[in-house]
Amino acid sequence: MAALDVTNRFVLDFCGAFARRHPGARILDFGCGSGRLIEAARAQAIDMRGAEVYYAGSQTRAEAAAAGLLGTWITEISDGRLDYPDASFDLVVNNQVMEHVEDLDGVLREIHRVLKPGGALLSLFPSRDVFREGHIGIPFAHWFPQGSRLRFYYTWALRGLGLGTWKEQAPTARQWAIDKLEWIDRFTRYRSRREIVQTFGRYFRSEMRESDYIRFRLLDRRGREWIARAVSLPLAAPAARALFRKLAFLVILSRKEPA
Repeated sequence: MAALDVTNRFVLDFCGAFARRHPGARILDFGCGSGRLIEAARAQAIDMRGAEVYYAGSQTRAEAAAAGLLGTWITEISDGRLDYPDASFDLVVNNQVMEHVEDLDGVLREIHRVLKPGGALLSLFPSRDVFREGHIGIPFAHWFPQGSRLRFYYTWALRGLGLGTWKEQAPTARQWAIDKLEWIDRFTRYRSRREIVQTFGRYFRSEMRESDYIRFRLLDRRGREWIARAVSLPLAAPAARALFRKLAFLVILSRKEPA
């Protein structure tokens, strides 16, 4: 099993702590991709299932099938509906998923349905406010209107200077810009933080938990303990959270109201 990246390790750590506090808890990884987090969780005796829509821009369906997870531990989402009864899970997690969702309200409504009363939802994903478009690695590429010529020339120029990330390379910087801008237009939906907070608020009581991730990330390597203590100070913590949201993503912990 391949090693998890740091964001998935954070989610796994959260799930492990949740499972210890709530023995027998059932957990759903919404937008689970190839299912690597599910494999890691189940190796720790955490009862985790997965759900995924497997849109055309992803190659992870074949990976999930090859791992024997598809149709067993992972179900496919059909017509926006999860293949689980009401109140099936104690915790739902999603990591870098909600920026790919067309109908955020509909997705949160469906997650609310499958959560038990008092259940929790952990969400990690970027808002429109983030500086760097994380899928192609070009700063501010998602701030321009779709189809903007200025965006195209800007992205082309930065790619020509060596910026940008992608597993599959195009033959020229120009073609790379065309392909990658088409991809983010087709498969991402960035929203303002205000819109996100309002939409989550229709279904859940939520709090921002970027500080938890910052601390986890700093303590993930030795020698950073003093930085973790420094950014936890009362004057530093709000600035650290605000900067993190601009550089990375939101961390939202939501609760479904008890019955």
